[in-house]
Amino acid sequence: MRRTLTFILAGLIATAVGCSSDDTVTTTPASSSPTTSASAQPTPSSEAPSTPPPTRAAPAAVGDTLNLTGLENGEALAVTVVKVVDPARPENDYSTPDTGKRFVAVQFRLKNTGAAAYSDSPSNGAKVIDTQGQQFEATYEDTAAGPGFPGSVALAPGDTALGFITFEVPLNSTITKAQFTMSSGFSGNTGQWTLPPE
Repeated sequence: MRRTLTFILAGLIATAVGCSSDDTVTTTPASSSPTTSASAQPTPSSEAPSTPPPTRAAPAAVGDTLNLTGLENGEALAVTVVKVVDPARPENDYSTPDTGKRFVAVQFRLKNTGAAAYSDSPSNGAKVIDTQGQQFEATYEDTAAGPGFPGSVALAPGDTALGFITFEVPLNSTITKAQFTMSSGFSGNTGQWTLPPE
């Protein structure tokens, strides 16, 4: 019942907010800096210095932190993908994936870096993506990978929460990315991590 209400509220938020043309996907870790392949060697004065080609930071991976913002002013999280368990065993005999599917559990750490309180259902804004580009939303099931987030999480500025989010995906899908978006998935700022092949 609580999860049903959460999804209904998420739908109402979507209707009220509408679509944003400023949507971004953040893939650069908070602590990373671009690397250059050119070595720092002196250039003879008779030659014009060459400009090295621009380089991009490596995309965020497991263990990296991305800084994300919510819909409201002052809403911000530092989000880390801590661990991926694929496949993840069901928590008990009553929570099993459908035939032809498996569970994938992704552990997220959320740190409130904003000035406002964070209050949301983290699983509403989480997805995993496979090599074909198929996207899978979270399921309400828990796994033996570890404790999941409760239906709703409230964090004061500076506080941290840690939990697994479970996804049900086809057995033949290779999951390569995880995404997290604040405001139940309706913020225009999505974080994306590249996951290692299993």
